[in-house]
Amino acid sequence: MSKKFELTAETKDFFGIKLFRIRALIEFGDVAKGEIGGWVQTEKNLAQKNCNAWVSGDALVYGNAWVSGDALVYGNAQVSGDALVYGNAQVYGDARVYGDAPVSGNARVYGDARVYGNARVYGNARVYGDALVYGDARVYGDARVYGAISCATRSDGYTFTIVSTPQGARIIAGCWHFSIDEARAHWTDTRGGTPLGEESLAIVDCLERLATIRGFIEPAKGDA
Repeated sequence: MSKKFELTAETKDFFGIKLFRIRALIEFGDVAKGEIGGWVQTEKNLAQKNCNAWVSGDALVYGNAWVSGDALVYGNAQVSGDALVYGNAQVYGDARVYGDAPVSGNARVYGDARVYGNARVYGNARVYGDALVYGDARVYGDARVYGAISCATRSDGYTFTIVSTPQGARIIAGCWHFSIDEARAHWTDTRGGTPLGEESLAIVDCLERLATIRGFIEPAKGDA
């Protein structure tokens, strides 16, 4: 199979990184021959053969990041560092997936996962299966997310995210990772009796209910 895309002469500087607009050389997937795509740093950022992976719109893929399989990166999304996006995964909107600063690692998004909105996936995090990561959600460190995800924002702008992991439902808030019981204990101890404390506990209750409805309270067997 011949190369499916080329780097065009259209370039732009992105914080000192030279990016190239890409163009399809053949028809594949939903991409027409001659179609203009998004931006990459080198041809190594997007698989050339035996797949339908594509970068389109104003999306950027750079560093050692790699998009392959039938994955799609589009909109204003950015994939960088050592991040991998593959399978049937989609990253779009203003989402960011990266494996560099502020946390080193090789974030991965794969399976039928979707990352969009203002979501961030970084560090050694894995988002896979039918997972949905969206809004202002943050998935980082060694987190593993394989199912639905929901988030809610407190009145002061502080975001709570509940995710489905191999260890069961976990709540992410700022730099903290909690089980549901740990989350309740934390905000009771630190904010007990205050309006923000009451709001925090109400959000935890709401997210727990959503997680129960969506079926990811109990730990799953195995990991990816």
